[in-house]
Amino acid sequence: MTPVIALVGRPNVGKSTLFNRFTRSRDALVADFSGLTRDRKYGDGKLEDRPFIVIDTGGVSGFEEGLDAAMAEQSFAAIDEADAVLFLVDGVTGLTGADAFLAEHLRKQNKKIWLVVNKTDGRDPDVAMADFHEMGLGEPIPIAATHNRGVLSLLESVLEAFPDDEERIDPMTDDSIRMAIIGRPNVGKSTLVNRMLGEDRVVVYDQPGTTMDSIYIPFERFEKKYTIIDTAGVRRRKNIKEAVEKFSIVKTLQAIQDANVVVLVVDAQTGLVDQDMHMLGFALDSGRAMVIAINKWDGLDPYMKDQVKEAIDRKMPFMDWADMHFISAKHGTNVGHLYESIDTAYSGARSKWSTNQLTNIMQGVVEMHQPPMIGGRRIKLRYAHQGGSNPPVVVIHGNKLDKLPGSYKRYLENAFRKALKVRGTPIRFEFKVGDNPYDDEAKGRRAIKRTDKERKKKGRYSK
Repeated sequence: MTPVIALVGRPNVGKSTLFNRFTRSRDALVADFSGLTRDRKYGDGKLEDRPFIVIDTGGVSGFEEGLDAAMAEQSFAAIDEADAVLFLVDGVTGLTGADAFLAEHLRKQNKKIWLVVNKTDGRDPDVAMADFHEMGLGEPIPIAATHNRGVLSLLESVLEAFPDDEERIDPMTDDSIRMAIIGRPNVGKSTLVNRMLGEDRVVVYDQPGTTMDSIYIPFERFEKKYTIIDTAGVRRRKNIKEAVEKFSIVKTLQAIQDANVVVLVVDAQTGLVDQDMHMLGFALDSGRAMVIAINKWDGLDPYMKDQVKEAIDRKMPFMDWADMHFISAKHGTNVGHLYESIDTAYSGARSKWSTNQLTNIMQGVVEMHQPPMIGGRRIKLRYAHQGGSNPPVVVIHGNKLDKLPGSYKRYLENAFRKALKVRGTPIRFEFKVGDNPYDDEAKGRRAIKRTDKERKKKGRYSK
C-alpha cells in the first residue's frame, strides 16, 4: 500500500516548504510568518517509480486556544493517519518548549519517526543539531528545505523503511481494469457498485459514512476482467470526527493511486461542491483516467437538470476530455454505458505512439499556427516522442521552449488530443530545451567533452 508521510512541528519551521519539495508543486502556501497552514493538506508524490502520500499540517505550540487548538487537532489527526512522521524542528532557534511537548506526544505513538532539523543552510550542522539529541527520537537529520539540500536523501531513507510490497499491482501489467468509485458520502457509490455488479456485494444504507474502508471486488463482464474499488466518502474536514473516518480519507487517496480509471460520482441534487473538486484535483494530479457519473438524475425536474448542466460546464471546462453520464444507480438508468467509457479511458491511458507519428502531428500543428517570436527569433519545435503511459506523456524537444507561452502550450495539447483521438485520460506534456550553439555555457560544456575525448585518444596512442 502507498506509504503516508505526515509533516508535523511548530509553526514556521518549514513544513509547507518541505511539502512542496516532496510533491514538486506549490500547492502549500509558504510565507515568513507562523500559522499560515490551518488544516491538513494532502499531496501526491513520487520518487522514481515509488508513489507516496504526504500530509502538511498546521503548527503545534503546546499552548493552543481557539483556532490554534483546532490546528493542533489537525496535526494529531495527521499523526494517526500516517505510516511515517517527519518531526520538523528549527536549526536556527534551537530546542523550544513546544518541540519538547510534541516530542513527548510522539514518543507515545507507535509510529516510525524521523527528527528533521531544518534551516541548517549556512550553519555548522553539528552545532544546529546539538540541542536535539536529548529529545530521544533518534539521530537528527539536517536539511535545508528552501534550498532543497538533504531533501532527497531524507525521502529515500523514509521510503526505504517501507519496502515496496511485492504484491502491489502494477497499473501497466495487471490484466484487469481497476476502477475506483469515489465521491462524497451518500452520493450513491455503494448503490452504483451493486448495480454494476448485478448483486448486493457491499452494504448500502441511507446514512452517510457506511463504507469505512476501500473494498476491492474482482469480477468479469463479457469475458473481460475488472476490479471495482468501492471507497469511503470524503466529507469536509471540519465534519470529520470519528477516528475511523479520518483513516478512510487516506484509504480513498490510496485507492485513486491504485486505480486505472477513476469514476467520480456527483450528487445531481446538491450539484458540484468544493469537496468534489478537491477529489477531482487529486485524481488529476495522480494522472488517472476519468469518468464522471452524475447520480440521482431521475429525481430532478427539467429546470433543475438544465441548472446542473450549466453549473458543470462553468466549473469543469477543463474536463471536456472526460465522458460524463447522467445516471440513476438506484434504478439502473444509463449505468451500463459507464463500461463503454471506462474501457475507452483505460485504452487511452495505455496508448502507444511512435516518434514518427508524434513528430508528424507536431509539424502539422506548427504549420497551422507558428509559435511566437522571442527576442527577434522564433521558438522552434524540432521533434516529439512518447515519454510514458498511464497517463500518456508527450515530450517535445526544441529551442527556447522555456519561453513558450501557456496559451500556445494549451493549443498544442488540444491539437494533439484531437489528432490522436484520445478520450478519458489526461495527456501530460514535457518541453525539453536543447543547447543553444551560440550560448557560452553550452559551448563550454561541449569543449570539456571534446577535451576528455581527445585526452583518451591521446592516451590510447601513447601506449
